[in-house]
Amino acid sequence: MKLSEYADHDGVALAALVARGDVTAAELAATARLACEAVNPRINAVVETWPAEDAPAPGSTPLAGVPFLVKDLAVAMAGKRVELGSRLAAGNVAAADSSLMARFRRAGLVTLGRTATPEFAYSTTTEGVLYGATRNPWDPDRSPGGSSGGSAAAVAAGIVPLAHATDAAGSIRVPAAANGLFGLKPTRGRISMGPDADEVFNGLAVHGALSRSVRDSAALLDLVHGPEAGDPYTAPRPERSYAQEVTRSPGSLRIGLLTQPWGGRAVDGTIIDATLRSARLAESLGHRVEEVRVDLGTGWEEFVLANARLWSANLATWIDGLAAASGRPVDPTTVEPEMLASYAYGREVGGTEFVHALAMRNTVARAIGRYFAEYDLLLTPTLPELPVPLGTYAEGAEGADGPGWLRQVFHRSPFTAVFNVAGTPAMSVPLQTDPATGLPIGIQFAAGHGREDVLFRLAGQLEQAAPWAGRTPAVWAGDHHGA
Repeated sequence: MKLSEYADHDGVALAALVARGDVTAAELAATARLACEAVNPRINAVVETWPAEDAPAPGSTPLAGVPFLVKDLAVAMAGKRVELGSRLAAGNVAAADSSLMARFRRAGLVTLGRTATPEFAYSTTTEGVLYGATRNPWDPDRSPGGSSGGSAAAVAAGIVPLAHATDAAGSIRVPAAANGLFGLKPTRGRISMGPDADEVFNGLAVHGALSRSVRDSAALLDLVHGPEAGDPYTAPRPERSYAQEVTRSPGSLRIGLLTQPWGGRAVDGTIIDATLRSARLAESLGHRVEEVRVDLGTGWEEFVLANARLWSANLATWIDGLAAASGRPVDPTTVEPEMLASYAYGREVGGTEFVHALAMRNTVARAIGRYFAEYDLLLTPTLPELPVPLGTYAEGAEGADGPGWLRQVFHRSPFTAVFNVAGTPAMSVPLQTDPATGLPIGIQFAAGHGREDVLFRLAGQLEQAAPWAGRTPAVWAGDHHGA
């Protein structure tokens, strides 16, 4: 298979070729490696590749035989390294598959390696010390977002059609927006974090994927959702498969429009224009869109501080555990400055402060729940600006304490973290581009608890009305020769 043919297919289409016998899973894996060799030196998205294991039975699942990559965090593959993007964990090898990895295998995906993440996934850019900065395929001088920036850049550049991702404050949706991809953050408890973790960051983090087509994300979620024994959170079972929802009419939805973020930071005019164009598109499809204000039940500074307490206290336990396991010191030779500051802060968070932070989670979840009792969806920009130049996050971060670093991260992506705290699903859809630069602009739609079905229906409708499959970045595997 030529690289141009491979890159033009989404995962469902590739699996159909395997099922028909037009190509084998081994041939697809070999082509994916050629794609990686062709473009990864320019974007640094894939940090390690692995030989393909036994191929699944052709046609056994809607994604059987499809090349796949996992993020270097929160998912473990037996015998393979998982380093959390940190020198402190360098060389760490997983003893067993995590629950999700076992589900990826049963889904028939052929996992070929792992993708870059910022250290401990504690940023919405991917510029770690361990493996260096990942670059955006649309403009290699810009950030691909994070923390699933490696997965996003790999999918956007055509190395694989879809890849694993996680999201604790926007880490699926932010890189989806920055790289022109579809990315859906599921409901809290939709996909198990087990068995070694209950829920990362006290339920703020979830597993998911990044893809170039809506149906790929739907097919994967169908194959991996559902609880494991002992999971602390579960989501309501869907009435039908998500793949079916993609082709169902969403009807006429009541959609709230929010163009100004909580916290009040300025939004670039090109982003507001793109958001308003998307609102008009939704109206042309029969949906009712009206501007709204959404109360969080708490102030923005209190929101950020409570998140900093939850994140940093969890981070401190990770770092202490990794230091004990590796025998390495916790100092600038093993941990990046922003993480050292967050680690120090996390060790100082008191029990009552931590409980108050959990109470904030409840307050926000109740407030967002009240909103979705009146509206089907909320429409916002995913990001307040175009993908930023590499190095932007470091500006002003020197000397920041734990809350200061998270304030910087949330300043760059103020629309996304609310839905992690609330535990509700949200997606970024690559509906727009910047007329001046051609860079992608993602539009976020959020829904009530357990309502991924509504999001997939709308996403399928939007993909048909304003298709994005023909848009490819400057760094694109399909432009290279290979067979």
